[in-house]
Amino acid sequence: MIYAYPCELTPDEDGGLVVLFPDVPEAVTGGKDRTEALTMAEDAIATALAGYVHAQWEIPTPSQPAAGQELVAVPTVVAAKLALYSAMRAQCISNGELASRLGIDKSAVQKLIDPDLSSPIDQVQKALRAVGRSVIVEVTAA
Repeated sequence: MIYAYPCELTPDEDGGLVVLFPDVPEAVTGGKDRTEALTMAEDAIATALAGYVHAQWEIPTPSQPAAGQELVAVPTVVAAKLALYSAMRAQCISNGELASRLGIDKSAVQKLIDPDLSSPIDQVQKALRAVGRSVIVEVTAA
């Protein structure tokens, strides 16, 4: 899955922009202009999706952007952690089971799936391989 979510930029009464994500209604932010609003949107979508992990909810699949919508990508490490979390849910793999597969403590697995905690990408990639997934990075024009 590509972790890039469409958002709507709507003018507010102060001359700035409000950012809303149809697929993730908890992600709401804004900015004084388009550049600031989209920068803030990256943090808002990552924070909202971290909330989904903490609440043990399914991560929503991004819809295709409609006319006038912008795509906002989730930061790379956060996207990898979301993919790990989703794969574990889909395969009914517990933190303990993944810890056993990786030869690490169960608390270390919790850190690997928590988007709010820092983890080296190579550790998240190793965990993804243990659940039959991999990361592909795509770079596009901004």
